[in-house]
Amino acid sequence: MRAILIENDKAGYRASMRDLDEVQLPVGDVLVQVAYSSLNYKDALAITGKGPVVRRFPMVPGIDLAGTVEESDSGQFRPGDRVLLTGWGVGEDYWGGLAEKARPQSEWLTSLPEGLTMRQAMVAGTAGLTAMLCIMALERHQLAPDRGKVLVTGSSGGVGSFAVRLLSKLGYRVIASTRHIKEEDAYLRELGASEVIDAATLSGPGKPLVRERWRGVVDTLGSHALANACAATSYGGAVAACGLAQGIDFPATVAPFILRGVTLAGIDSVMCPRAQRVEAWRRLAETLEGTDFDRIGQEIGLDEAIIAADDLIAGNIRGRLIVRTGSDASDP
Repeated sequence: MRAILIENDKAGYRASMRDLDEVQLPVGDVLVQVAYSSLNYKDALAITGKGPVVRRFPMVPGIDLAGTVEESDSGQFRPGDRVLLTGWGVGEDYWGGLAEKARPQSEWLTSLPEGLTMRQAMVAGTAGLTAMLCIMALERHQLAPDRGKVLVTGSSGGVGSFAVRLLSKLGYRVIASTRHIKEEDAYLRELGASEVIDAATLSGPGKPLVRERWRGVVDTLGSHALANACAATSYGGAVAACGLAQGIDFPATVAPFILRGVTLAGIDSVMCPRAQRVEAWRRLAETLEGTDFDRIGQEIGLDEAIIAADDLIAGNIRGRLIVRTGSDASDP
């Protein structure tokens, strides 16, 4: 089986394409023939070594995968079942999806939702799941299409692109923030954004409170962007924080929370309970169409993923990169 393998030893930290024996796969109760994986920001950090993502070596990266069950010692799945996996520490603590085969634990797997192909599931992957979890969190705090606009930061990235498209299709008025405003304006409006703003207006130190501009926020950036987004959220609004592309810090005050009753909701897609995952995937399949996935996803081969990781870290990738794990990848 071909796989990307990350090693860290006396020769240094490195990621390379390798031919591995199936017996080297860690012990799990389901063997999956992987059809597609994807390249997430976390995967790019792992491959380049620019972030402390990998906790065991050697490691096959890839926090997402979709494929067909080949062997199963679990009562939950049978050979031939189509499954997907996102999170659960795969690609960090356990070998992941950037390989032709994987042997995960059955409790990490989700049956492929009706109406989705494996390719579409990986165009969504962790990014689409995270975007829908953000929207579900905002809805729990009474956000609705008729109650105000929603800001999406980092809107041309994977999570951001899905958040813009999903919110738009659900009837929300979306403000998309991007630092590539000239290059991405048309793309974001095609996804459904009603307004596109320059991320520079949110990226520096700001005031504790400013004019109310939106009722909800999906933030993928953290740092000053998150602080400024909170400062402009209207009374009773909610902010879903799911990323740290700008930084892990949060240079804010409590003013939006105690003077405007703003809620800050943290979104974690890694250890998200199964019931929430199943509901989020159901809603993704229900809300999006084939053309939506085509707008957001672009496909690369497994042997292209290492080079693409640098572009992803640099912010030069629009939407989502899905990874075809073999030349014979099929998607029935």
